[in-house]
Amino acid sequence: MLVFLVGYMGCGKSSIGRALARRLGFRFLDTDALLEQRCGRSVREIFASEGEERFRELERDVLSELVAGAGPDAVVATGGGAPCFFDNMARMNRAGLTVYFQMSPEKLAARLEHGKAKRPLLKDKTPEELEGFIRDNLARREAFYLQSKLIIGCDGVSDAYIAGHVERYLENRDR
Repeated sequence: MLVFLVGYMGCGKSSIGRALARRLGFRFLDTDALLEQRCGRSVREIFASEGEERFRELERDVLSELVAGAGPDAVVATGGGAPCFFDNMARMNRAGLTVYFQMSPEKLAARLEHGKAKRPLLKDKTPEELEGFIRDNLARREAFYLQSKLIIGCDGVSDAYIAGHVERYLENRDR
């Protein structure tokens, strides 16, 4: 079983994904980390030297390879924009369970304010610009995220609750 975690950057896909993988006894994979290993450069460096379009192509290639050869039982944290390009969302839906970690722009801005320097799309934003940017960008991306098979509202709940919710969903689905 492949479990793909989707949602806006900063919603907890990587941290919750690691915990969820431990709970389920699955491997944890992160498409951004896989892409960085493959290219020998950080996401930020790829964005800076090759631009977003090339980054999205590389991201698609990593996702395609992962779907084709990930093997059984993995939790996959995807990049925030991955579901929104090419046929990535449809491909993930065919290959396994997609889970959208839905979070408000306000909560996302608060979570992203401190780590925005390492995120190419956010690094130069003031706190005021950050929330507006997230609101606008999320409005464009959410149509893709909402194609997920499981949607979890993540405002005001703990990471442990979210991981437990996915775990219970999988248990009930397999009955």
